Amino acid sequence: MAVGMSRPRETHAAVVRAYELPGAAGGPDGSPELGAMDMSVDPDDLPDGLVVADETGRVICFNSAAARITAVPRAAALGRSLEHALPLEDLKGRRWWTLTDPYGGLATRVGQPERNLLLPGGREVLVSARYVREHPTGPVRRVVVSLRGTEARRRTERSHAELIATVAHELRSPLTSVKGFTATLLAKWERFTDDQKRLMLETVDADAGRVTRLIAELLDISRIDSGRLELRRQPVDLSAAVERHIQAFTASGQSPDRFLVRTCQPLPAVWADPDKVDQVLGNLLENAVRHGEGTVTIEVAPAPAKSDEKGTAVTVSDEGPGIPEESMGRVFTRFWRGSKRGGTGLGLYIVKGIVEAHGGTITVGRGPGGGAEFRFILPVSTPAYLV
Repeated sequence: MAVGMSRPRETHAAVVRAYELPGAAGGPDGSPELGAMDMSVDPDDLPDGLVVADETGRVICFNSAAARITAVPRAAALGRSLEHALPLEDLKGRRWWTLTDPYGGLATRVGQPERNLLLPGGREVLVSARYVREHPTGPVRRVVVSLRGTEARRRTERSHAELIATVAHELRSPLTSVKGFTATLLAKWERFTDDQKRLMLETVDADAGRVTRLIAELLDISRIDSGRLELRRQPVDLSAAVERHIQAFTASGQSPDRFLVRTCQPLPAVWADPDKVDQVLGNLLENAVRHGEGTVTIEVAPAPAKSDEKGTAVTVSDEGPGIPEESMGRVFTRFWRGSKRGGTGLGLYIVKGIVEAHGGTITVGRGPGGGAEFRFILPVSTPAYLV
């Protein structure tokens, strides 16, 4: 891969011409087409590292992202051979360009798929390459290399690993209980009284409910992350939905005096998914009851007139210790827990995803009583065929 150093060194800016988009040359009559005056792409505007070598293997483009990722100054890379400007090794320590031989290898090869390679010093980088030929099986005219750092992928992998570990931990306890009680009942059914059988079956039912809720949370996270959360919009009475949840809490043993509801009429007719709205309200109220103290105040009112779009704001606050200021920015992230009272730490992440899927917003702060205050706003979102 000899480098023809006798040729004048091409400047980095000259390579921009190779990335002009179709239509930049003008219309059929030579007149400029729309946007033709600014259709070229500067390699420094690309988010990933870009390295381009010519037919002799000499680097003719080394953008700023490539310089940042490799810690090699652009001036030190331009004009050098590709294998010296970008000395990559695979995870077994083999020199990558010697191993792949883009200029002398198979004439049918069109590039290299993305993979993890090592830079000097052991830094990992994601590398993919494209071999540009004027015609199939012809000589390679350019080698275009894309570079990406591994930090974002590692964060995603850590997040997935943490999710798997959390799910495994949360599933192990209820499934162990279900397995133990059912095995005991099957083996020694006649030895237990009816009350003992009922107690064990109620425990099995409760633990099965925990597993079902966890699976539902995982499905919600998958849909939120992929943007596939399906909404079935219809008119929703938020004040009535709040009343239903409070009745459920009081029926399960909570004192009616624990809750204070304030509704400011008239409220706009909000179109939303009632099941998803119930999920948001249920999570926020359960958090206030379980982790907060004193009176839980729920206020339903028209959204503040900050824009032309109408909506309804629901505020849930308690009188407990609240959320520390340093934790406010992490409340809606995965696995955040406000206390050590159990839970997966996924509920508020799902709540935020549901609200934002409706086009709304949710915030957290400190309430008038000193506790946590959550406020979400749902826009009216009337279907177009009713406008």
